[in-house]
Amino acid sequence: MTTKEENPIVEIIKTLGTAAVLAFGIRTFVAEARYIPSSSMEPTLEINDRLIIEKVSYLLRSPQRGDVVVFSPTDTLREQKFKDAFIKRVIGLPGDTVEVKGGKVYVNNRGLREKYIEEAPEYKYGPVKVPEDKYLVLGDNRNNSYDSHYWGFVPRKNLIGRAIVRFWPPNRLGGLDEKPLYSAQ
Repeated sequence: MTTKEENPIVEIIKTLGTAAVLAFGIRTFVAEARYIPSSSMEPTLEINDRLIIEKVSYLLRSPQRGDVVVFSPTDTLREQKFKDAFIKRVIGLPGDTVEVKGGKVYVNNRGLREKYIEEAPEYKYGPVKVPEDKYLVLGDNRNNSYDSHYWGFVPRKNLIGRAIVRFWPPNRLGGLDEKPLYSAQ
């Protein structure tokens, strides 16, 4: 019995087609690479850092305080002509009351101990209650970040994914798992 050999051109087209479908599927539903265009997340993330954003965990669980998230612009940001995704840290969860005063962030009247911020916030904000199905996000560079304290809350539907690892530059390779801790008051 003889087998019919495929035309090499057809084989190449099939292989490239399969690779394209897999790449599109992975980028759309599983993970994608992103770069950092601004200093709003310093010192955690620096300009031109490259990250892997995973998109699966929020199908299985809710975002957690301390997660570094990528999200599409909110309605307010789109009205201001923002089109590109933002990256910030989740501070307020649905139902939380958040306030910034005296150089410290308070969630439900408990101060957060945040080792990852550039410097203490020099502004007052709130108290505000985070609505259902929304999140309050702040940049780690608190005094130089265009974040929720300016434009409001991020709807869950706007979340693209969670930053899990920095892969560039090589000397800063590693995970992004620093979580805020409540301070003893």
